[in-house]
Amino acid sequence: MPPRPQPSGDSSNRGRGRGGARGGARGGGPARGPAIPAAGRGAPVARGGLPDASSHITTVGVKRTGFGTSGRAITVHTNHFEVKIPEGNIYHYDVILPSEKALPARLNMEIIARLQTVTAPQVFTPRAVYDGRKNMFAARELPFGPSKAQEFEVTLVDPPSPGELAQGGRPPKAYKVKLKHVATINPEVLSRFLEGKQSHDNAVLTAITALNVVIRMEPSLKYPFNVRSFFTDRERKDIGSGIELWRGYFQSVRPAIGRMLINVDISTGAMYKPGPLLRIASEVLGPVEFGKLNSCDARARVRLQRFLSGVRIVVEVPGQPQTGRRPPRVVKRLTAHPANRLEFTNRQGQVQTVAKYFEQVHNYTLRYPGMPCVEVGSGALLPIECCTIFAGQIMRKQVPPERTKDVLDFATKRPADRLNSIRAGLGSEYVRQFGLMVQPNATPVSLQARVLDPPVLQYGQGSRQLTIKPRDGAWNMIDKKFFRPATINRWCIAIFERDTRFTRACVDELIREMLKAFASVGITVNETDPVYKWAESGADVSSFLRGIGGACFQKNGKRGGPDLIVAVMPESSSELYMRVKHFGDITQGVATQCLKGMKCSRAKPQYFANVCLKINVKLGGINTIPDARSVPVLTDPHNPTIVMGADVIHPAPGADGRPSFTALVGNVDSDTAKYIADCRVQTSRQEMIDDLEDMATGMIKMYQGYRTGVERKPANPKRIIFYRDGVSEGQFAHVLEHELPQIKRACAATGVQAKITIIVVGKRHHVRFFPGQSDADRSGNCPAGTVVDKDIVHPTEFDFYLQSHSGLLGTSRPAHYSVLYDENGFTPDSLQALSFALCHVYARSTRSVSIPAPVYYADIVCSRAKNHYDPEGGMDFEGSGAPLDQQQQSDALQAFKAGFKPLNASMRKVMYFS
Repeated sequence: MPPRPQPSGDSSNRGRGRGGARGGARGGGPARGPAIPAAGRGAPVARGGLPDASSHITTVGVKRTGFGTSGRAITVHTNHFEVKIPEGNIYHYDVILPSEKALPARLNMEIIARLQTVTAPQVFTPRAVYDGRKNMFAARELPFGPSKAQEFEVTLVDPPSPGELAQGGRPPKAYKVKLKHVATINPEVLSRFLEGKQSHDNAVLTAITALNVVIRMEPSLKYPFNVRSFFTDRERKDIGSGIELWRGYFQSVRPAIGRMLINVDISTGAMYKPGPLLRIASEVLGPVEFGKLNSCDARARVRLQRFLSGVRIVVEVPGQPQTGRRPPRVVKRLTAHPANRLEFTNRQGQVQTVAKYFEQVHNYTLRYPGMPCVEVGSGALLPIECCTIFAGQIMRKQVPPERTKDVLDFATKRPADRLNSIRAGLGSEYVRQFGLMVQPNATPVSLQARVLDPPVLQYGQGSRQLTIKPRDGAWNMIDKKFFRPATINRWCIAIFERDTRFTRACVDELIREMLKAFASVGITVNETDPVYKWAESGADVSSFLRGIGGACFQKNGKRGGPDLIVAVMPESSSELYMRVKHFGDITQGVATQCLKGMKCSRAKPQYFANVCLKINVKLGGINTIPDARSVPVLTDPHNPTIVMGADVIHPAPGADGRPSFTALVGNVDSDTAKYIADCRVQTSRQEMIDDLEDMATGMIKMYQGYRTGVERKPANPKRIIFYRDGVSEGQFAHVLEHELPQIKRACAATGVQAKITIIVVGKRHHVRFFPGQSDADRSGNCPAGTVVDKDIVHPTEFDFYLQSHSGLLGTSRPAHYSVLYDENGFTPDSLQALSFALCHVYARSTRSVSIPAPVYYADIVCSRAKNHYDPEGGMDFEGSGAPLDQQQQSDALQAFKAGFKPLNASMRKVMYFS
């Protein structure tokens, strides 16, 4: 019987509110559904790395047929350690808590730990391991008799908390735990799987899950944990806003070709800062808003509620002795009324306020009776000043944007330093009992990688060099013209910064420098004296932009409105940015370019050159293309190709009733450099894309129209390469079941007979590569183009790691490519080369990026989906932080679906998202 699915992700992967870990290591995750015969050719790879033609195994993705050979060979270390798998059987048990709703994993771990050490230690010798959910694994069969099942009653003795408005004197709560034997795991299935002789079926999945639970059990009991990472306070940093960062350690058992490995990495956990809740509240809100909280100000209350919902607190009445262990209570919401006006009915049937209750029962007069109270999960009402946050609680919410830099600074470690941190001791009591052997002096796995040649890039007429070959993942625009520069007939400048900070002299300088930059890259500008105007404080953005566009129209003899609006913005202007983009992309269909006033004032030419990269493609131009001879797979005239990138973004944890957004991006040109995008809204936290057929149909039609109308070339694509972002391994089969048929139906609807290749691109994993000193780039990382497709990859399926960008700060993360479907018969070399080439056509930079450009674009389009809503519509993307019932969530979701506005028709043909 397969293990139950577990939640994915860890604190180091927080930031976009995605549901689930993405593209990570095989094993330890949820069951991946039925095995689907791959569309690839060939047989699996056996222990020696050669195809085993006699094997008839099935795979979810395409079977590996060989390895890449192109590129320069280098030796790298990786953060993997070889482990010897156990020889004895492992016994799998279902853990059932019959009368309980789903309990937190932390509480489940506590119950099972107490069961093994206090309730029935004689049964659990040696100790079994537990995943915090439904799976227990034992190194010997537990003595349960013929039924192979037994029920236990476990008590966690917790004295009632003082000050809680609930019945006192209750007996300790007893938890019923039923254990039932469901499978005996013979490690031989793992050996066969690693040698390429066994399908990745439920037996293999369960065995890998068991080994993962073994290595995580001990740290999960000792430290705060989050699925695959645990965190310690030995290295921590207070970053303000009620948050502190703790260093964490990730560990996961991974199958590889011919051997089992443990992947070890460092991670970062955002933790709630411990201390009196009153003090934390003042830090979260700041002095001004905290002062308003004392009068129960709604805005301050909701902001604090978003931060606190889900945190566990203990009650400590000031001035009273603290005795015994206090049971933690989970914050549900903050009350709308203050303690001196919030009434309840006590046990005697009398109505009284919370403030009065504490005065009478606890002889404590509240210092802040005007503050809201904390309502906890049991319904109890507690004054804020009597609540304390205790240490070691992971914050499963997005870190505020203003603290993101602090997180990056803490998480960033140069490769050599990161590798030293990773060498932390392996092995524990549980590991030894299961016979999972790691040598005490184990060294990281060393392997051979290859550095691919970068593609040659082609620029436009008038360039000193028509082609350039990037070096170390970068190149520059000096003396180069865009491959297809745009034309600006009319433009205007909307200034939202104060005129005392961004003066007329600043405007004159901005116009002068932008005209120079336009000329240097080949953009034609037919208006050298654009209209500009300062917005008054508090002005309606849409009306102001419409007015300045009208002024441009009048100035140019009513020949038309502006092609481009340049908006000069103040610092911290995210809401203003959203309003400008909604006006341009959704309402009017005019290109907008936002610039920070502080950055564009006295900026260097390089700054304006980078701005031109964005403006040119927003106006329909093309910056650069890969040279046809350099990447024949992409530019073969006999096989016109559409490259698509797709992504889904989910609401942040706790944002109930908020939708997920989907994006599809694809090229319309024969050079795979000019992309268009579509964005949709769908059911919250649903990973599979509902409207993919409709989006893909529209994209193919746009491709056909551009090919015939602009390029005068044959219209129908012969190949579709579909890069899918944001999918965990447990969902690979779902992509083939739900999204592949939609792409095929889109082809049928447009009369296209194209061969399809589907590749999942994973970024949320913990695989890192560490080069030798002679092979490192200036940041100490592997050079751009480093590819690994041996030693640490899947035993039977076609996958590889590609680090396509040069390092800047910290340790670079390679992208993980898993080929799920391939009718085109790509070789490893050809697929690796075209993926690397696509990392060089990202229009916004002159550096290769970490993932193929269409996937990167899809990621951006998803994150900007909120621009599709009317800024005056009152749509709340964050929520109040308080839990919503099912009906409330459904109503909120429907409102978001109804309020989503499509892209303006003129923006559908250009890269508005650049």
